[in-house]
Amino acid sequence: MERTIRIRVPGTTANCGPGFDAVGIACTIYNDLELTLSDQEGLSLEVTGEGARAIPADESNVAVKAIQMVLDKVGCQFAGIKLKMVNEIPLARGLGSSAAAIVGGLVAANELTGNRLTREQLLNMATAIEGHPDNVAPAILGGITVSIMDSGSAKYLRFLPPRNFSMVAVIPEFNLSTKLARKVLPESVPFADAVFNVSRTALLIGSLCTGELNLLVHALEDRLHQPYREPLIPGMAQVLAAARQAGALGAALSGAGPCLLAFVTSDADEIGQAMVKAFTIHKVEATYKLLDIDCKGAIII
Repeated sequence: MERTIRIRVPGTTANCGPGFDAVGIACTIYNDLELTLSDQEGLSLEVTGEGARAIPADESNVAVKAIQMVLDKVGCQFAGIKLKMVNEIPLARGLGSSAAAIVGGLVAANELTGNRLTREQLLNMATAIEGHPDNVAPAILGGITVSIMDSGSAKYLRFLPPRNFSMVAVIPEFNLSTKLARKVLPESVPFADAVFNVSRTALLIGSLCTGELNLLVHALEDRLHQPYREPLIPGMAQVLAAARQAGALGAALSGAGPCLLAFVTSDADEIGQAMVKAFTIHKVEATYKLLDIDCKGAIII
């Protein structure tokens, strides 16, 4: 017996400035995952596109771990797993490539085993693998999400903004592991910095919910993680400043980086070019992509 399904999962940007480990947005950049479960023993994994030479093709692959987690959870046994991944999301750049792989594996395996698990269960399983829900929540649900952990369970709010905006993702040529980007963070921060981020995060969600996007220039400010990660990304402050000077609503580090993200309603190409130019001054080659909000999350194709 053999069953096959294909899933499309959006990339994501997390944190959005002050919303560290809590705020995420699904973006119109995608990874496709095709899963075949069969009685024929063995594991086969084929990767094309982004990260094709870097992604492990064995049981350590996070998509394989996610698939096996679902099979164990629902009590289904398949001797054979065949996986094909077509990746558009850059690897280790802060656009949710690992979250997309995890969510793709979970959703595909759940569909092939009778769709027995709820979205909430899949979210908690994805969070258990990823470590935090800020990327996996929008990858599953689409839109903008605010997520928290409560007694080991992920709780979320999902919404779409009343006013459209786009995002310019500037992608440097180098990658940056989340592990390294977390290693530079302090164990504690000054009380004033905590207050600063609480107020900015509240303003960020209020701005997005009401469509008062003119407030993003202030709402995207952060003191919890971006100042500590800035030394890992040459020219980061100048690139963010170039985005604002070129007309962006605001700009921030995407996830753990090194991608930098500008929020825009117009002049997207001009803003992207200005950010790339600012990186070039610091001898960093970069490209940019224009992204919108993905409203659907992971879907069957």
